[in-house]
Amino acid sequence: MQKVIILGACSGIAQCLQRELAASGKEMLLVARSPERLSALKRDLLVRGASEVLTCTVDLEDISQHSRLLEFAQEKFSGFDTALLAYGSMLDQEECQESAALSMQHLNTDFVSAAALLTLFAEHFESKKTGCIAAITSVAGDRGRRSNYVYGAAKGALSLFLQGLRSRLHPAGVRVITIKPGPVDTVMTAHLPRNKPFADPEQIAKDIYRALERRSPDVLYTPYYWRYIMGAVRSIPEPIFKRLNF
Repeated sequence: MQKVIILGACSGIAQCLQRELAASGKEMLLVARSPERLSALKRDLLVRGASEVLTCTVDLEDISQHSRLLEFAQEKFSGFDTALLAYGSMLDQEECQESAALSMQHLNTDFVSAAALLTLFAEHFESKKTGCIAAITSVAGDRGRRSNYVYGAAKGALSLFLQGLRSRLHPAGVRVITIKPGPVDTVMTAHLPRNKPFADPEQIAKDIYRALERRSPDVLYTPYYWRYIMGAVRSIPEPIFKRLNF
């Protein structure tokens, strides 16, 4: 891992990861829709030791802009070996279940646009027969719960997409890593009640860095204990599970 594209560079987890990458002297292409925030991130990362930082202003939810992004990366950041998808949203569940339009917006942001973007990068890496694709989904996608099933459906669909993509790209030698954090203390989760532990985004970033830099499980639960928690949640029989208020 030397040249990394961060898709959704302004997210809380992505910013922590970028600092890890900068400290190791990596080269980065930061992608987000705010040129001002990208410029500030670039200055900070160069001070922290990044070898090179390029930026590209793109609204990743707009599928029509994806081809332009890949062309930019191939021309200005040639030889990139890793693409990390880190953008997403977490809209209010009650508002989503009362609005089909809001639910579709959620699904487009967290799954449809992400799948479209990763399809382009998959084709690129497959032709090169090398590289790594990683995407941040969520433990919420492991089972539908009444408190966040729209968000969970989008993340679950993305996880399933990555599973199929991993199988497709395995013969080409391309790694595909599904990253499943538990609740993380970021701006995206600021509206949620703090009645349960929220992980430090810096620790999540360290786990992701290690997974990218070394051989890792195909599916990374972070913190690690969520693998066991979600295993237990998935094992609950449906007649019992549907009665649980969480």
